[in-house]
Parts: sequence; C-alpha cells; structure tokens
Amino acid sequence: MPSSSLIFASGYAAANQPGIHAFMFAEASGTLTPHGSFTGIINPSFIIAHPNGRWLYAVSETGQANDGTPGGVCALSFEREPFSMRLLNRQPSGGDWPCYLQLDRTGHWLFVANYGSGSASVYPIQADGSLGEMGAHIQHSGSGPNAQRQEGPHAHSVTISPDNQFALVADLGLDKIMIYRFDSDTGKLIHHNETQTQPGAGPRHLTFHPNGKWLYAANELNSTVTPYDYDPELGILLEKRDISGAEQSLATIPSNAPENIVADIHISATGKRLYVSNRGDNSVAIYDISDDGSLKLVAILACGGNWPRNFALTPGEKFILMANQYSNEICVLPILIGSEALGAPLGRVPVEGAACLQIV
Repeated sequence: MPSSSLIFASGYAAANQPGIHAFMFAEASGTLTPHGSFTGIINPSFIIAHPNGRWLYAVSETGQANDGTPGGVCALSFEREPFSMRLLNRQPSGGDWPCYLQLDRTGHWLFVANYGSGSASVYPIQADGSLGEMGAHIQHSGSGPNAQRQEGPHAHSVTISPDNQFALVADLGLDKIMIYRFDSDTGKLIHHNETQTQPGAGPRHLTFHPNGKWLYAANELNSTVTPYDYDPELGILLEKRDISGAEQSLATIPSNAPENIVADIHISATGKRLYVSNRGDNSVAIYDISDDGSLKLVAILACGGNWPRNFALTPGEKFILMANQYSNEICVLPILIGSEALGAPLGRVPVEGAACLQIV
C-alpha cells in the first residue's frame, strides 16, 4: 500500500470556480495536502476515477428548467507530477440533474443516473479516455407516496453487479430498485425485473458486500438501510427477514433526531462494517455485518461538519474522508475498533459545496 494516495474532491461550483480539487493523503498521519484543482465544469457534484489512474469522469449537474441547459457528463485526463488536468470532452447526460456515475467491471462503459428526469444513460469509453456517443438510455415513469419528493421518477444511482451482468438503478421517486441486464459488448440495457422498497423509503445508493451475495440500500427519505440477498443466477433481490418473517430495515438516526435525509453508504473491505451518512442529523450510522448478512447498529456518531454528502474509506481503512457540503469542507475522521467506531475530526480542508470524493 502506498504511503500517500491521490484524492479528488468535487463540489457545487460555477464554471469559473474550481469545482474539482486534488489532494495527497498520507495514510500514516491522516493529513490531506492540496495538490491542484480544475475549473471549467458547472456543478461537478459526482466524480469517478477510472481504475487505470489516468482518467476522471464528472457530471455537470444542471437542468433545463433551472439552468437553461440539461445535464452533462465530462471526461478528463490528469497527470500526477506535476499535477495537471484537462477536459477531454463532454456529452449530454440524457436528462436533467445527473447525480451519479458508475463504471462497468471492464472499465469500458460509463453509466450516469439523471435524478431530475428519472433516467439513466450508458457511454462507451474511447481509447483516449474520452466518451463516445450515448450507447443506451432508459427512462422511468411513475411516482411514489411522498408528494413533494416522489412526484415522478428520480433515478439516483447505478450499481453494477459483481459479475457485470446486471445494472441496478435505485429510483428514489418510484421506491424501486430497477434491475437491467447489461450487455458489456454493446452497452445495451434490457429490463430484467424490479424490487419494490417500503413505500416512501426513497432508495438512493446501493452497495454490494465483498462476497457478492448481499446488497445494502441506503434509503434517503425514511432514513433507513435495508439488507437484501442477491441471487446472481436469477438476477433478483430478496429483502432479508428475521426468524419471525419481519423485514430487517434499520433506522440510521436516533428517535429524537431532527429532520433528516440519508446520503451515502459504504462497506469496509473486510465486509464486517457498514457506514451510512445522515444529512440533517449530521451523523454517520455504523453497523456490524453478521455472518448471515444482517445488520446490528453499533453507533450513530457526529460527521464532523454540516450536511455529510458522500464519503470514502481510505486505502488502509484507518480513516473516513467526509464531504460536508454546507460547511464547505472535507473532514478526516479516524476509524476506531469496537463500539467507539469513529473519532472526532483530525483535520479539515476547505472545498466549496463539497459533494463527492474519489481515491485514485
């Protein structure tokens, strides 16, 4: 494991403001050192690094009604020493307010979820890292019981199955996880099946367990996390239930918490712990993962700032880097063993409208 890692942090920024920031992170000390920045993309609120360590992809989270232009997705290349970054190209995202990016397991295809339009698109990655023309597009329809937040479809993330056979799209507006069969030769998506969540749950982000048998959904609107069994042969999700048959969704906030919406979710590399960030309660819910994949709450602890959006576990998993959007900062939180789980911030670096983190 390297002694330092390149970290990208993005945020909500105007085109003439730095929206993507590079840092070097020292695993031994937990120190973030500024390394450079990039200006030229409106609201690069979600980013993803290609596994080759040379390319980065960013949404441009805009919408026709509010911004006069629909959303976009951008390809960038970067050099580490001396640091430099350049825009390779930009493609329309196929909808409004793109909010999430995912790469398939081959690194040849990029997926984008358009929150505003309730759609998802797929793009081929060219030999130079740029994005080809849209290869597939799916449009959801329908609504949910929350009149303010679920008036229509809101695709919030795309998660690729461990075998690269399926793309799972969490739609907050429909209370559904839509499952599409994915053809990695053509980039095409074919509707396979769908999983209904609890009414008003608002599924946002999903994560597979390292064993590939379990999946966990962070539900934004009712502040819960739901464990599922995943059948790779059939491409289906089955919500985990206890011995009595009751669903195993767990709250991510205490009973006396203020108004809250869930954001991000990640599992440790060992598969033993799961973390969920809470915006409003400004906390992180930490769970132990049992041998059967069920969850047990360990603690709900402060995130170190205001409005924790996305976060990342560092390569050695000694720290969590937390993007606190409203306090405009990245906080470094030490991961502790046992019920202590998470310590107070060891450091902070300013990032305007902090939204997303990527470790290269």
